[in-house]
Amino acid sequence: MADMMKGNEAIAESAIRAGARLYAGYPITPSTEIMEYMSWRMAEVGGTFIQAESEIAGINMIIGGSACGVRAITASSGPGISLKQEGMTTLSDEQLPAVVVNTVRYGNGIGTLLSAQCDYLRETRGGGNGDYRCIVLCPSSIQEASDLTVLAFDLAEKYRMVSVLMTEGALAQMMEPCELPKMQESKRYPWGFDGKYTNKKIGIFDRNSMTEAVELNEKYNTVKANEQRWESSYLEDADYIFIAYGLPGRATKGAVEELRAEGHKVGFIRPITAWPFPEKAFSEVNKNVKGFISVEANATGQLIDDIALTVKRTQERNIPVYCKPHVYGIPSIKTIKEDFQKVISGEMKEVY
Repeated sequence: MADMMKGNEAIAESAIRAGARLYAGYPITPSTEIMEYMSWRMAEVGGTFIQAESEIAGINMIIGGSACGVRAITASSGPGISLKQEGMTTLSDEQLPAVVVNTVRYGNGIGTLLSAQCDYLRETRGGGNGDYRCIVLCPSSIQEASDLTVLAFDLAEKYRMVSVLMTEGALAQMMEPCELPKMQESKRYPWGFDGKYTNKKIGIFDRNSMTEAVELNEKYNTVKANEQRWESSYLEDADYIFIAYGLPGRATKGAVEELRAEGHKVGFIRPITAWPFPEKAFSEVNKNVKGFISVEANATGQLIDDIALTVKRTQERNIPVYCKPHVYGIPSIKTIKEDFQKVISGEMKEVY
């Protein structure tokens, strides 16, 4: 039975039920409720909660927990996630699974407390040094955030890599009905440290980086082939296709329904995985499509780059791609429809 839950609390409880037994992090708005919830809930299930002295210390504790075979999770926002990047590169280098929740807030530097989608490029490109990617999941509802939290742990374990749950400030703070997942039995990964050095580690100077690079590409290609997720509708006859994720994706669906009721042939693609980007969805697109429209809650437009690259890869002709960034918050159905009118009237020019 579904209960009314705040987004952050649904994510935290879903992580517990997915078998997470270590939370280490540092408080930051708008993700703090995840940490507060874990501070008492972890003790109830025999797990470990640590309020670290910094975001850097928190992610390094996650490295230690994961290396010992424990399902581990941390959460932060904006500059806190930036501070965690070196630890995330280490997790990726050592092929250690972990879940990192980024409750995105708007702004450069220390930023603001406003809900936004301005971290897309960092999360989908690997925000630290080196050749690596993280699986990035983008919920548009609290129920989906709960479901994707469980999936994040499963994918992290399956591919031995970091899964990022990229939510938004508004999703973290709002309340909706949510049916929580069943409680899983917690277990340790068999390859983790066990105090006996059963699973020996290969030192950095003894590793073959050329061989590892080939294996890494093979793994990422497997992820791209098998783990693309999206929601779409009306692609087969659409003259224009909207693309948006998260809460703007939810509003975009509403705008598409209203526009179709008014006689406009439009469709939508809502990426659920930002990485791997759902290129396969574009194979269903009307061959005579006139344009793609990116709907984003940031200042510069970031999702549009992946849209344009995918259009170039999948379409046989040059098709314009439009973008009207909405800075922060959630663009309304009315605003999205107004932007569409600017596209078809020629007032809004394509970006690509």
